[in-house]
Amino acid sequence: MTQITDEQYRILLTFRCALRHFLAWSQEQAARVGLTAQQHQLLLAIRAHSGPAPPSIRDVSEYLLIRHHSAVELVGRITAMGLVARLPDAKDQRIVRLKLTARGEALLAALSTAHLEELQRVATTLHISEQFLDRLSQDFLGESSEQPA
Repeated sequence: MTQITDEQYRILLTFRCALRHFLAWSQEQAARVGLTAQQHQLLLAIRAHSGPAPPSIRDVSEYLLIRHHSAVELVGRITAMGLVARLPDAKDQRIVRLKLTARGEALLAALSTAHLEELQRVATTLHISEQFLDRLSQDFLGESSEQPA
């Protein structure tokens, strides 16, 4: 078993504290516009989905790490708020696709502007470059910025 150093423990604590502070700040921002943190994350998952078709409820349940039936309920609440529209899949009518409404787009854009500013502040504090954040996003989501030849 590898011996963990005091510095490594400090690094873990610093990173976890930064994440928790960012998430708490994010939750406050969402609440200020009448959303829960999970509803905000749903809007972001729909907007940031990079598949060829709009995301399905299954897609967003995977992004949010929740069960399918929980995603259905969450989508129902956010649809009732007028922020998301349900669309039938072109090939399989059993699949429901999700799209932000104009109101959902505007709300998410405002939240995202503030979140990007806060993320930059946190990254600067942690000495993390924008390139590193981009690479982390690509690696975590299994995407690549490299174009196939």
